[in-house]
Amino acid sequence: MSTTSDSSVSFDQTDTRSDEMNSTIEQWIDDLVAGVDDAQASDEFQEWLDVQSRFHDYSYRNTLLIKRQCPEASRVAGYRTWQEEFDRHVKEGESAIWIWAPIITKQCPECENSPSYHEDSDCDYDETSPEEWSEGLVGFKPAPVFDVSQTEGEPLPDLDTEATGDAGDLVEQLTAAADELGVTVRIVPAEEWTHGEAKGICEQLSLVDVQPLVEVRNRENEADLARTLIHEYAHALLHFDVDDDTERSKREVEAEAVAYVVGRYCGLDTSGSAFYLAAWELDDPEVVRERLGRISSTAEELIDLLEE
Repeated sequence: MSTTSDSSVSFDQTDTRSDEMNSTIEQWIDDLVAGVDDAQASDEFQEWLDVQSRFHDYSYRNTLLIKRQCPEASRVAGYRTWQEEFDRHVKEGESAIWIWAPIITKQCPECENSPSYHEDSDCDYDETSPEEWSEGLVGFKPAPVFDVSQTEGEPLPDLDTEATGDAGDLVEQLTAAADELGVTVRIVPAEEWTHGEAKGICEQLSLVDVQPLVEVRNRENEADLARTLIHEYAHALLHFDVDDDTERSKREVEAEAVAYVVGRYCGLDTSGSAFYLAAWELDDPEVVRERLGRISSTAEELIDLLEE
C-alpha cells in the first residue's frame, strides 16, 4: 500500500480559500479511497481477514456476558480453539469467561426436544426413529471461553493503522479546542483505560449533562493520539445525536475520513486510515465519496479552529 505524507498545508486567507480547501479535501478523499482499495488487496489485509473469520460472532446476550466478566475483552475463543486454530495457549491460572453455547443434536420433528428429553415428555411422535431425525437447536449450556489477553503464543496478525509524523503541539491545540467545539475531553493514562483495545470513545458525559465526552488512551505516539482525538471529535460533531446501529460502519467511515484529512493537513502520515476503513467497510470504499459533504464540512471546521 502506498504511503502518503504531506508537509503541513495552509490555505491563504483569500476569496478563493473555501474553493481551495474543498478541492484539496476532495483530492485527498480520492487518495483515501484508492488507499482503501490497495489495502483490501494487500497480503497483510488478507491474512488479517482470514484470522478474523475464524473468530465466532457471538450473540448480543453472550457479548454482554463477556463484557461483564472481562470488560477489556477483544477477541475470545475456547481453550482448544486457541490451541488448534491460533497456536496459542491459555496462561496458567486464568479464569474462564462463561457464555451460553448452543446444544445442537437430533431433534424430534414434533416436540423439538432431543431424544432423551423426548422420551420423558408427553410427545407420542413415533413416525420415524430418532436416528432419522434432523439436527437442530435444543437448548443452551454454559461454556468457557478466554480472551486473547489471557493467552500466549504465536502473535495474531494486526493492521498498522497508526498515524505517524511530527505532531508538534497538535495534541495541545486539539485539547484547547474542546470548549469551542462543545466537547469535554480527557486523555486517560494507559493503566487507567477501561475500554479494551479502543483507542478512544465518544459518549454522553452524564444523565444530567448531555455534552459529548471524548476520552482517548494516552500513548507515546502523539501523532496517533492526535488522530484519535480528531476521530472522536468528528463523532461528537457528526453522530452524537444519532441512534441507529445500522449506520455504525458508515459513521466510522466518516470519522476516520475526517481524521485522515485533518491529520494530513497537519503534515501527519495518516495512510494507516486506509487499513482502518478497509476493516470497517469491506465492500464499498465509495461510501467515503458518498459522504464527502459531511466529511468536508467537519474537516474544515476543525482546520479553521486549528488555524485560529
